[in-house]
Amino acid sequence: MPKITQLSQLDLNQTYSYADYLTWSFDEAVELIKGKIMLMSPAPNVNHQRISVNLTSPIHQFFRHKKCEVFVAPFDVRLYDRKKSILASQDIHTVVQPDLCVICNPDILDQQGCNGAPDWIIEILSKGNSKREMQVKYQLYAESGVQEYWLVYPNDQAIHQFILDTEGHYQLKAMYTDDDVATPQLFPDLTIDLTDVFETWASE
Repeated sequence: MPKITQLSQLDLNQTYSYADYLTWSFDEAVELIKGKIMLMSPAPNVNHQRISVNLTSPIHQFFRHKKCEVFVAPFDVRLYDRKKSILASQDIHTVVQPDLCVICNPDILDQQGCNGAPDWIIEILSKGNSKREMQVKYQLYAESGVQEYWLVYPNDQAIHQFILDTEGHYQLKAMYTDDDVATPQLFPDLTIDLTDVFETWASE
């Protein structure tokens, strides 16, 4: 398969697989959603990056020397129906890059990223990606079996926490704001002070 070096070489109406995705080497950042190419937003702004670092720090510290690991974007996560076993590249049609994800099963990690659903995903919303995270990825993460999903709203200094129920649907468990302390249901010993998470935003 020829190497793709320009996005213009691709037909945006065509359906692609992860095997195709691996042949692409153009500058634009893209995700693959059920075989369709979705352009990612431009590089996150400064406050987005600060919030990401402020979230990553306590999570990384908590999981040091533990089985689970936290990964930050850019990091390829290949998703598919949770009822299926690990798939080959040509059978995978969704590849996303969450802002943060926690993975506790080392068997789904390889040199290319994660092949299967992380346990916990955090997405930080921005102007360009709000609709995708709130609708498309919300459904994808539920279908693939991501047990806990957090949506971070920088402008509102808030986090919405969703938990996957036994029917495979997300239920809103909590809405954290301002100076609340957020705790993932999967890891109840981990506490995240939102004053620290949003401190750089609030100071500007």
